[in-house]
Amino acid sequence: MAPPAAIDVEDLGIRYNLHLTRRTTLKGSLMEWVGRRQREDHYFWALRHVTFRVAHGEALGILGPNGAGKSTLLLTLAGILAPDEGSIRVQGRVSSLLTLGAGFEMEVSGRENIALIGAFMGIRHRVMRELTPSIIEFADIGPFIDAPVRTYSSGMRARLGFSIATAIAPDILLLDEVLGTGDEEFRARSQQRIRELVARARAIVLVTHDLNSVAEYCSRSVLMEKGSILYEGPTLETVEFYKDRVRKRKARLAEEQAAREAAGLPAPVTLDEIAPSGQPG
Repeated sequence: MAPPAAIDVEDLGIRYNLHLTRRTTLKGSLMEWVGRRQREDHYFWALRHVTFRVAHGEALGILGPNGAGKSTLLLTLAGILAPDEGSIRVQGRVSSLLTLGAGFEMEVSGRENIALIGAFMGIRHRVMRELTPSIIEFADIGPFIDAPVRTYSSGMRARLGFSIATAIAPDILLLDEVLGTGDEEFRARSQQRIRELVARARAIVLVTHDLNSVAEYCSRSVLMEKGSILYEGPTLETVEFYKDRVRKRKARLAEEQAAREAAGLPAPVTLDEIAPSGQPG
């Protein structure tokens, strides 16, 4: 029997109600509920039929264009979103870098935020107190560590967030486009810390558009499109599949745009497909 995976995702589905916006009031929701049945077209499936496993000691890359469902998947793995279909089983303590610097209390200092985040993650106060000096040293934001976080630049918040999340030696680390954070010296140190986490047999899930990073850190990757896994395999194979798909997509859009321009049609097809970084052209 195979050992239990660090992450086991089975037929996962996440559904958003398109009518539940910030402007939706309780009264309005009740009137809608009483007045008419909600139809299926009121919902959007951000994820559907997603299945994969991540073994202990493995780093999995998640690739795909904007809107593919990558960040929704990480939010679900982090326990922030609950599945509408399927199941997720996670073995071990999870630390997430979904948006670096998010979740800080802006009116208190960085030092106080370290303690608050540790308490939120269920880490003993004594342990966080022992980790605090190394977190501060790694973040390297100088005297700002005792200033309110609202005075920090976005880069400073990102550095502190990365330092906290990676200092606790999590069993599972979720990363969303964070490896390019900070200046060149900090990026080198952050990349080295990720390597150390991998070497300590921690499971990592990395969402990125940077194909160089995913090739360096992840032995296996999946390509997502429209909320589903389109391709899964060794990272280099997945990257090549992705590059080829983007090339074909751009070529098709260029042909459509040329045809529209030749016909004198307005509003040509836009070539705003975001190509992954690390891809020529």
